[in-house]
Amino acid sequence: MTAPSPVLHAVQDRPVLVWRCERPWLAISSAPRGGGIGLRNWVLNATVVTDYDHPDPTAHAGEMAAELGLTGDGIGLLTAVDVRHEVTAADGGVRASVTTGANAPVWAAAPAEARAWAPGTINAVCWSPVRLSEAALVNSVATVAEAKAQALVESGVAGTGTVTDATAILCPADGEAELYGGPRSRIGAALARAVHAAVTAGLRIENPRHSS
Repeated sequence: MTAPSPVLHAVQDRPVLVWRCERPWLAISSAPRGGGIGLRNWVLNATVVTDYDHPDPTAHAGEMAAELGLTGDGIGLLTAVDVRHEVTAADGGVRASVTTGANAPVWAAAPAEARAWAPGTINAVCWSPVRLSEAALVNSVATVAEAKAQALVESGVAGTGTVTDATAILCPADGEAELYGGPRSRIGAALARAVHAAVTAGLRIENPRHSS
């Protein structure tokens, strides 16, 4: 089962990347729309304005999906980054497509008095070539977070991510399931390397000072 490639569209005068699945994929996601675990038919990653303040991001992502003719359950991610700067990296059959907006990084365990919110989003859409168990899907979300944090720190960014980062990991819905998704498992290791490479490259695109 081959993962779909993203196609660039324009919706509401903003660029949107769309992955259309020929048949449903099993997914786990923290996205505003289509979050949780379940079968998904499409994924979109849409650019929104920097001072985005839509009262219902879930509904907004649904409106964009409808304008694109996307039907069934899907995943909608939003970012202030121009999604035309998306970076895809592949490793061991795993593919990670990342848009990297790290202008407002935060440390995960920041003090309570730290600023609560600022625009900045790293969205990762990742595809596994084989089915993952639900436990492995959960494990793989942690793997993405670890690889992202490694890339940020190695690139000199003072933080482990941003407060609005979102992840989507998709795998075939059938076949024997891999039981593990951690960074030393077969799929998890490839996922970590792909995400690390994509985030590192994305930082260089969005902010050339991270090119060292």
